[in-house]
Amino acid sequence: MRKIITLTMNPAIDKSTATEHVIPEHKLYCRPASYEPGGGGVNVSRAIRKLGGESLLVYPSGGMAGQMLQSLLKEEGVEQRPLSIEGMTRENLIVLEESTGQQYRFGMPGPQLTEEECEMCLRELANATPAPDYLVASGSLPLGVSSDFYARVARAGKGIGARVVVDAAGEALKLALDEGVYLIKPNIREFSHLAGRDVMEEPEIVEKARKIINEGKCEVIVISLGAAGALFISEDAVEHLVPPTVPISSKVGAGDSMVAGIVLALSEGKPLRQAVLYGLAAGTAAVMTPGTELCRKEDTERLYAKMI
Repeated sequence: MRKIITLTMNPAIDKSTATEHVIPEHKLYCRPASYEPGGGGVNVSRAIRKLGGESLLVYPSGGMAGQMLQSLLKEEGVEQRPLSIEGMTRENLIVLEESTGQQYRFGMPGPQLTEEECEMCLRELANATPAPDYLVASGSLPLGVSSDFYARVARAGKGIGARVVVDAAGEALKLALDEGVYLIKPNIREFSHLAGRDVMEEPEIVEKARKIINEGKCEVIVISLGAAGALFISEDAVEHLVPPTVPISSKVGAGDSMVAGIVLALSEGKPLRQAVLYGLAAGTAAVMTPGTELCRKEDTERLYAKMI
């Protein structure tokens, strides 16, 4: 039985390269490019696969870039359901400046989806057979997609009996909470925006999170705090979880790996706290890997064993 479906409305191909110096107005000669699938839910499904689990990835796909994305995901063994659209799947560009070690990330806006294409994605979720235990909606929304789209996803997910997990920001996250979801995983900046305060101490963060839960908008909130770990808040628990110290290679993909670890562990029957710890281990494992690489299972299992 399929237990997890992930949805990515603005998937991407991440093209990575390197050059000695980034200099304005100069022609820059770059190293051979590498190509990887990208986008919130795409990376969640990829990380689930790396952790030994399975999920179905649903996403709109268009043009030659969409075909390449399908091919790249197939190579990684990710089960996928691409939905054909008129627009072109986006490509992002990541450039490493070798002289400084600085990374420049250029994110493209993506295609403009029509309302019919949005409805097609919602129908795919509503008609999922078998229905998933968990539905993960993650990442930015492309042009043409209204900010209430994740709220509509939450409604569709609840309609098929799935626990809905949303990893988004801004108005899209706020409206999803108004509809009601199972779990959100904002970082501290995203949660501060949601709470309407730029700087908050931990007691106030907990108070705001508890208010969201008590209002029935969400059952679990996991706020990622970078190297400081994560705040885990539910109706019955408030805990600041701190992972082991690890060498940091790249922070790219840490949040998606955390979501993947939490949802995979829950789908396998782990208690909530243990699932959050496993997700924190996966997120921490991701910062140990170079470039855009996600978590590795062996690192995740080793870190998790130190935290339980």
